[in-house]
Amino acid sequence: MIVFDLQCSNDHVFEGWFEDGKAFDDQNKKDLISCPVCNETKVFKKLSTFGMAKQSSHNNVRDVSIRQEALAEIGEQITDYVKNNFDDVGCNFAKEALKIHYGVSEPRNIKGISTKEEEKQLKEEGIPILKIPVPVDHDSDA
Repeated sequence: MIVFDLQCSNDHVFEGWFEDGKAFDDQNKKDLISCPVCNETKVFKKLSTFGMAKQSSHNNVRDVSIRQEALAEIGEQITDYVKNNFDDVGCNFAKEALKIHYGVSEPRNIKGISTKEEEKQLKEEGIPILKIPVPVDHDSDA
């Protein structure tokens, strides 16, 4: 698993998770990658300082490769944990978080989608949230 910094033609920046670089290229050619903000499918990889070696020696390149593999494995573990231990409340994330916070709903781990305004409201209410990019499972019925 590899994470790329991506940018659409409307200058929105976001992350994409892929099996490898070829998977990104294949999906991008078929317009299967779209901006989560505007749904634009003209997307390209953005240069990222994350994971770039400062020196070009063989050992440093190998070390970076090992670190990238370890980070990819950690990303997969996080994805699996969230998938198996959180209820997906979709676009009702903010509403459900408020219900849990005020005792209307039973406490549980939830995941979903929220707007910046909803996130601001949750913060003002003292409700901590953590944003984790999770790849979309195209094999599921959801």
